[in-house]
Amino acid sequence: MKIGITGGIGSGKSYVCRLLEQRGYSVYDCDSAAKRLIVSSPSIRRRLTALIGPHTYFDDGSLNKGAVAAYLLASEAHANDIDRIVHPAVFRDFIESGIEWMESAIIYESGIYRLVDRVIVVTAPQEVRIQRVMARDGISREKVLEWMSRQMSQEEVRQRADYEIVNDGQADLQQQLEDILESINKK
Repeated sequence: MKIGITGGIGSGKSYVCRLLEQRGYSVYDCDSAAKRLIVSSPSIRRRLTALIGPHTYFDDGSLNKGAVAAYLLASEAHANDIDRIVHPAVFRDFIESGIEWMESAIIYESGIYRLVDRVIVVTAPQEVRIQRVMARDGISREKVLEWMSRQMSQEEVRQRADYEIVNDGQADLQQQLEDILESINKK
């Protein structure tokens, strides 16, 4: 059975994935995989360079994040163009990895939810999420809110997911995880 873990920025999905890894589960990180593939895949490099231009990569082979970000933020169509190149590569890489657990912040938006049997969403109150991201990334409240506005709403993700882990700083994460694992293993 393949399980996806998702949650909005600051929800604590990566922390929950670390708890799973401490229990011996391997978790495929879609974001890390995308960053790796953007640099290592000749096909992605070729397609991104054709899309964005010769300044997409530096001479040493590393990604010119500034150039990519400028292209990406210029329009939603540009973001979609990049997604059409990167997402299928991540999907293939996940399938080929043989890993049963996967972490993706954009599990529904990207369509990768189709590759898993169950989805767990990690949720937290908005103010908790804002404070976590501000502290973690050293950015303004306005910037966090801007990032949050670009993601599917927590409520919509909650409604679509099979399980929820509440990470509000009070609820027992280990017990919630144990209950979900027990439910999944029964199926």
